[in-house]
Amino acid sequence: MKTATFPPLRVTPEFREAAEAVLQEGESLSSFCEESIRQNIARRRLQGEFIARGLASRDQARDTGRYVGADAVVERLEKMLATAKGGK
Repeated sequence: MKTATFPPLRVTPEFREAAEAVLQEGESLSSFCEESIRQNIARRRLQGEFIARGLASRDQARDTGRYVGADAVVERLEKMLATAKGGK
């Protein structure tokens, strides 16, 4: 497969210096930018899936008339958090 390039990115000298300052050993500015783009693509895909699940849940609640109150949701989340922390 052939490779492609991203368009050049114009930034201030200070922004470039800040990016270069956080590079890890052996990491290039190009690899840092590529990894940043990859992570943002993954995050946006997950965000889109999350929103789709929320909208589907909303539609199902409207169709069935079955809703869960906010207090019940918060209580369940608090129990899950306590369990994850090793509490009861």
